[in-house]
Amino acid sequence: MYEAFYNLRGRPFSLLPDGDTLFPSKRHKRAMAILDYGVASHAGFIVISGEIGAGKTTIARHFLKTAGSDLTVGIVTNPSVSAGRLFDWITFAFGIRVAGDRKDTALYGAIVDFLVEKYGQGKRVVLIVDEAQNLTPKMLEDLRMLSNVNNEQDLLLQIVLVGQPEMLETLRKPELRQLVQRIVVHCHLDSLTPSETAAYIRYRLSLVGGQEKLFGDEACAAIHYFTGGVPRLINLLCDQALVYGFSEDLSVIPLPIVADVAMDRNEFGLSSFRQVSKSFSSEDLTRDIQDALSDIRKNAA
Repeated sequence: MYEAFYNLRGRPFSLLPDGDTLFPSKRHKRAMAILDYGVASHAGFIVISGEIGAGKTTIARHFLKTAGSDLTVGIVTNPSVSAGRLFDWITFAFGIRVAGDRKDTALYGAIVDFLVEKYGQGKRVVLIVDEAQNLTPKMLEDLRMLSNVNNEQDLLLQIVLVGQPEMLETLRKPELRQLVQRIVVHCHLDSLTPSETAAYIRYRLSLVGGQEKLFGDEACAAIHYFTGGVPRLINLLCDQALVYGFSEDLSVIPLPIVADVAMDRNEFGLSSFRQVSKSFSSEDLTRDIQDALSDIRKNAA
């Protein structure tokens, strides 16, 4: 809709997780390094946690695309008790065919056979469980039992748990202490700083040929203010701001447009953006936006 108006090759702020658009912030680079290290060091369990929209799934997708030929990687997305059984999801993730009996014992046996076959081919198997906060303690214990296929000499399976902070609360339960002892590395994804938010916005624009200053410094500061530096919310706010800007024939997106988007969404309760009053204006910057603007300009110098 607005792409041609702003000379963009596509939508820069799509909400779909895409490993090719991973922004190399300090936090995301650290998470990728920890994930790579955990896999390379033969860690049995690796945990990546973070708030909703922090970029956890994008990191998982990036790893999936960049994994070496010696790895067989499968991903289970958004598991839940109502959606099926854990071993069903795992067989589906790796394309394991199980004829006839699909009881847990049969599925478990098929998964172990698959792991042994890959090990014989010189390949290690990595299972990524995304949205792992939906796993029950019983499911997590099943994963621990499945990891018993490993021994001191042979590593057949590595498991990466990716989830929101609620996952950590579950892992702290006393009955899961044996699993926790097998977690070799853990990384928590924080939100972006104001300067990282501005760099993120400009990075995403650069991927589709957009002008670096399509969002000015004040607009970027306001975006950080309303979103708290959460990448998914940044994408949502920027995408809608481009629609608003297009509707008003604006060549750049100013702070008031960003505020209009946030306040319009907040008015009807369909938003996770920070709340502000209708009297908010570019002339009445809050201290938080001023501080964000100062951080952006300091780091751009």
